[in-house]
Amino acid sequence: MCSSDMSIDQKVYITKTNHSKLEKTDLINPIFGKVYADHMLRCDFTKGVWQDLKIIPYSDISISPANTTLHYASTIFEGLKAYRNIHEEIVVFRPQDNAKRMVLSASRMCMPGIPESIFMTGINELLKLDQEWITNHPGTSLYVRPFQIATDPYIGIRPSDDYTFMIITGPVGAYYSKPLKVKIETNYTRAVIGGTGFAKTGGNYAAALKPAIEAQKDGYDQLIWTDGLLHEYIEESGTMNIMFIINDTLITSPIGDTILNGITRDSILTIAKDRGMKVEERPISTSEIIQSIEQGNLQEVFGVGTAATVAHIKTIGYNGIDYELSDVKSRKYSLEFLDTLNKIKLGAIEDKFGWIHKIN
Repeated sequence: MCSSDMSIDQKVYITKTNHSKLEKTDLINPIFGKVYADHMLRCDFTKGVWQDLKIIPYSDISISPANTTLHYASTIFEGLKAYRNIHEEIVVFRPQDNAKRMVLSASRMCMPGIPESIFMTGINELLKLDQEWITNHPGTSLYVRPFQIATDPYIGIRPSDDYTFMIITGPVGAYYSKPLKVKIETNYTRAVIGGTGFAKTGGNYAAALKPAIEAQKDGYDQLIWTDGLLHEYIEESGTMNIMFIINDTLITSPIGDTILNGITRDSILTIAKDRGMKVEERPISTSEIIQSIEQGNLQEVFGVGTAATVAHIKTIGYNGIDYELSDVKSRKYSLEFLDTLNKIKLGAIEDKFGWIHKIN
């Protein structure tokens, strides 16, 4: 079965932990991806129906050694963040968009899509229960990781019959603490037309580990991927979409089979257009980027994504040459985008686009 709209009602059964980790956790300087909050949500897809929606104490899970996900990477995920705004409210940035994108990923991976009602109910109830893990300390948030795995104990190439959807959370600080040195990758390929590049599936990221580590050995923080056919056109980075400011124009690659439809990407494009800035979503070649650097027309380069929000890029490596970009302090556009997004999330300015979801 590749899709299903069948689901239970959204009643959540809650079992609270007897051993909270909160008092022993540093919420002011958390390390990204190392610590997890007290509870997690689980919902199982069995006999064609999503059922048994529950919140339980965070713990290990048990699976068969023949589990389909272990052998055939039948897994998808999302990433979003919860904040405590200036009014002490718990808010989440555009979670409905994550829910919709997760259904698209599920369809590509021949998995049943999690209904948006279960996705949203799960986030609401889980964050209400673990709300004390969310502080208003600058630069911190609670990272929310929904994911879905196949659970059949079957070694064979076919879609699983059963699945588990879960949400775990953890306190995080900044994903990148400094401007990045990136390398334009022209050997390895992240995604090809007709593939799974647009889906948030684990195999995409596993395949990117080797080239990323090789780049790190050469002193780079991240890669900029190019198209799999010619390695001529810019696509995205390892953890982010990529944006360029050339002659006061915001330029980014168009989404498609090979590029993730980033929610932060869409947010920044929306803000830029709302301000009357010239925006171009079009193929952008490596030669155009290098030429723009050499001619002094490339004003800014930055990555955008949930984990990093806006990550400034200071150096671009291409064919063995490192091209140094302008000082981060001069990057008025990306800093303004970051400031606007942060103020919307924290309730300091009006959410004119309806992006903020409040946890009541």
